[in-house]
Amino acid sequence: MKTGGPMTTPSQVASVVDWIIDGARSATQPQDIVRQLCERLLDCGLPLLRVGVFVRTLHPVVAGRGYIWQRGVAPIQQIDAVYDDLQSDQYLRNPLYPVFNGSGEIRRRLEAAAGPDEFLVFAELRALGVTDYIIMPLEFTTGAIHAVSWTTDRPCGFSDGELDALRRVRPALARLVESQSLRRVARNILNAYLGAHAGERVLNGQIKRGDGDEIHAVIWFSDLRDSTAIADSMTRREFLGVLNEFFECTAGAVLAGGGEVLRFVGDAVLAIFPVSPERWSPAQACTAAVEAAREAIARMAKLNTARAARGEHALAFGIALHLGDVLYGNIGTPERIEFSVIGAAANEAARIEGLCKTLGRSLLVSDAVARHLEGDWRSLGEHALRGIGEPIELFTAPEL
Repeated sequence: MKTGGPMTTPSQVASVVDWIIDGARSATQPQDIVRQLCERLLDCGLPLLRVGVFVRTLHPVVAGRGYIWQRGVAPIQQIDAVYDDLQSDQYLRNPLYPVFNGSGEIRRRLEAAAGPDEFLVFAELRALGVTDYIIMPLEFTTGAIHAVSWTTDRPCGFSDGELDALRRVRPALARLVESQSLRRVARNILNAYLGAHAGERVLNGQIKRGDGDEIHAVIWFSDLRDSTAIADSMTRREFLGVLNEFFECTAGAVLAGGGEVLRFVGDAVLAIFPVSPERWSPAQACTAAVEAAREAIARMAKLNTARAARGEHALAFGIALHLGDVLYGNIGTPERIEFSVIGAAANEAARIEGLCKTLGRSLLVSDAVARHLEGDWRSLGEHALRGIGEPIELFTAPEL
């Protein structure tokens, strides 16, 4: 790869622009696109040292993502910014801030600092040997502004022709980044609202009502007890905070354990731990679900300790685990559908959870789950479930 020699002109990057316009088909991931882009520009003679592509996104946690390439360093560095980072000096005194707010491109020569740096990142870049820095807006068709930064360590910096070459790359790069970003935003939204596995199914075209698969799974149903009384004792916003804390304990434990959260039904959580050759055997799915339930109980204990310190009542809840066959797919009306599970096993899991309070247990598992578990699981006898024909034997661990 060339890193010096004759100064690059705009016409010399025409092949790179064509590659971008064609969709950068030799690269499949954002990191690959950035790496191959920089390598191709090096081959055109551009004396690049460090390049960053920065994209703002629509995500409940991540506000933006940066991909940093540096000559001679692998792999591509990925930097995620959370929303709190947007109030920090590192962001407010970064060239990204004015560019995102419409300043246009910013160029600075960094051979030596004449005084305090205008932007905090310049000290880091200067330590790497950067002599010239330029950041350009990547303007999406929606009007949103993202950015790409280019640096060199050549003593004379970028030539005017090289800057024009980079400017020629910019519009095509903006279109490519936008198409990649839109798909990522779609995936983020689907994952946030449907879950990772269901979201991927929808993104891959499983969107018609009735689309679905028969699956074998552990069904998780958990519920907050006495939620009506709790809601009546506080403002709606305060109760929303309680629900979110409860869901972080229960649904958070499901996600941490590899399960899929399908629905929040008021103050209840419906989730699954699917059985399949690619993921879990029945025993593995049952074990994973029980471990997630234990984690949820531990998280709730920690939360209740904090609530007690604030003079607040402890939260009570129940978790039911049941193993059975369900239809996993789209249900609803043609205009408004959701991805969920339906079937007798799902109804039975909800009915089992309803017995947690009656039996004074935080966790109940059906005999279908218990037969796959190791350890001391104590039978609580057979119980008739409302609307279910045959009684089901229920089990619990002594400590639960």
